[in-house]
Amino acid sequence: MQPLVRVERFVIYVNMADITRGPNPLFLRDADLREGIEMLYFAYRDFTARPDAILAEHGLGRAHHRVIYFVGRHPGMTVKDLLAILKITKQSLARVLRKVVAKGFVEQRHCREDRRRRLLYLTERGIELEAQLTADQRARIAKAWREAGPEAVAGYRRVLGGIIDDDGG
Repeated sequence: MQPLVRVERFVIYVNMADITRGPNPLFLRDADLREGIEMLYFAYRDFTARPDAILAEHGLGRAHHRVIYFVGRHPGMTVKDLLAILKITKQSLARVLRKVVAKGFVEQRHCREDRRRRLLYLTERGIELEAQLTADQRARIAKAWREAGPEAVAGYRRVLGGIIDDDGG
């Protein structure tokens, strides 16, 4: 099977037959697709702006934010679980973890059943930072979902689910 998009020397070739399969291909014009791409860029820019400023005050960046967020969502997760979610190298995660542990936002505990496994938890300081980082993002999503309504929220989830790779990332 031929890939949908092929990049050669900064020129993108798109197999339009692959894009227009399925119902109602009229909204899949190049201009509409590009608008969707731009909207994702702009939404992500604005979605991350406030957290980025807070992180900068602590000498941290987005990679640290992702670790703090997912450890907060899944207390007691293993380093292996976090690697699977973030899809980064062990070395990259080790650098990020080292910094958030040193700054007192995350702690690593050995698993009682298997001391080789390290379990990750937010500290009290980490819980406070995660709440700060997430507050603006939660408010933005809540406002947009409230204004859009339940059918649009279901569509949003389908659209983003369709963008996310089937293997989870």
